[in-house]
Amino acid sequence: MATLREALDHVRTRIERYRGLPVNEQNTKASLIEPVLRVLGWDTEDFEEVHREYKPKSADKPVDYVLFLMRSPRAFIEAKALGQDLDDRRWANQIMGYASVAGVEWIVLTDGDEYRIYNSHAAVPVEEKLFRRIRVSNDSEKPEETLSLLARESIQKDEIGTLWQAYFIDWRVRTAVEHLFAQEPDPALVNLIAQRVRNLSEDDITASLGRAQLRFDFPIAPSIPPADILRTVMVSQVEQRVPASSGKRWFGISPLQLIEAGLIKAPLHLEHVRGDHRVLAQLETNGKITWQGVEYTSLSAAGGAALTSIIGHNAKGGSRATDGWEFWCFRDGDGSLKAINILRQRYLAASKE
Repeated sequence: MATLREALDHVRTRIERYRGLPVNEQNTKASLIEPVLRVLGWDTEDFEEVHREYKPKSADKPVDYVLFLMRSPRAFIEAKALGQDLDDRRWANQIMGYASVAGVEWIVLTDGDEYRIYNSHAAVPVEEKLFRRIRVSNDSEKPEETLSLLARESIQKDEIGTLWQAYFIDWRVRTAVEHLFAQEPDPALVNLIAQRVRNLSEDDITASLGRAQLRFDFPIAPSIPPADILRTVMVSQVEQRVPASSGKRWFGISPLQLIEAGLIKAPLHLEHVRGDHRVLAQLETNGKITWQGVEYTSLSAAGGAALTSIIGHNAKGGSRATDGWEFWCFRDGDGSLKAINILRQRYLAASKE
């Protein structure tokens, strides 16, 4: 029997031959997808193991493939014709809904070349459920490494679940660390450094952090990052940033840039809830923030003023410091209240694609 590597080489050759030809969904399944399923250990001729055109409910549209173990559905696969646009959110949203009803954790969306693996159980928006994304035609993406996670034995041992758990933890830790070193560094971090490095003011430390670029490496991260905030960043290196005027700052993203990129439709209503207190602000079309009739040049400045109005001045009688990107929230497309920082993360992720 062919190895996964050999099978993918064969499929890759077919993909190159079929480019530009009218390859429909059924031929994509037979020529590109099912050979991969078979080499991954799935018996495509046994409908108790690989069920085609599966309907979670009689009124539902069928799922192209459901992988079963001990008569329990373990993964859904939605197939599209080679070259079809997988970015159409209808495909992922539809199969995600079916998976939720059936209690199936793993979802695969593929056109025979590109494979996207989602974790339907992750309590995050759909785009953040994306775990791995590879293309068989791009050998540099090491497709066999990702597709081996869908092997029958791997699913049976829940190796993919173990990997996801570590990956999800790494993502949360990485995101928290990135927040510490944002354009306006976390005050707690500045204070900690001030305690350890004598004869430096907080302004000096803040300015220094503004010139530093931190990159974090979590080796378990996927080879191809998802489109939203699940980006792979490399650690081990702290470099001096190029001057801000060059426009190449890693964290130097302003609200105005998000507006110009189309991620924010200004004016945008902002709010912050703390106990019984709820404060409102507005992000203007010029990128500045208006709170209680005063225009602030940054989210953190406006957030600090708002926080001071809630809990009072700091021990030195000054305004409270806060990370405005986490302080201020907005209503996302799904109606949920989210920290505005998620828009900056989306911008950074999109810029890496």
